[in-house]
Amino acid sequence: MTATVETTKPIRLLLVDDEQGFVDILSKRLKRRDIDVTSVLSGADGIQALRGSSFDIALLDLKMEGMDGIAVLKVFKVMAPEMPVIILTGHGSEEAARDGLTLGAADYLMKPCDLDELIRKITHALADSRRAAG
Repeated sequence: MTATVETTKPIRLLLVDDEQGFVDILSKRLKRRDIDVTSVLSGADGIQALRGSSFDIALLDLKMEGMDGIAVLKVFKVMAPEMPVIILTGHGSEEAARDGLTLGAADYLMKPCDLDELIRKITHALADSRRAAG
């Protein structure tokens, strides 16, 4: 299954997670599904990446050193309110992920996540975002 916004344009995804191994594996797996992934290893780097480029969607880890995912989500929602954000969480923080939904996240997923489920959530969040935009 190829995940695309349009038939010729790959999804531009920003992946923000401080676990290098997870980022490397997930980036490779998403790229094999024709998703254009930009990955960064901190919330501050995620904000910098969003300043320099536009993305269709972001995957955001909740628990990171320094700036946590909730703080980054708040900044993303100011910088790019139309961009859907899916929160990735582990460490038993499902309640905090639900808090992220009240702050504007499109969805959340527990880590480690099934790739097909993640692709479905990405596709669904993008479809919802396009419908809301008009």
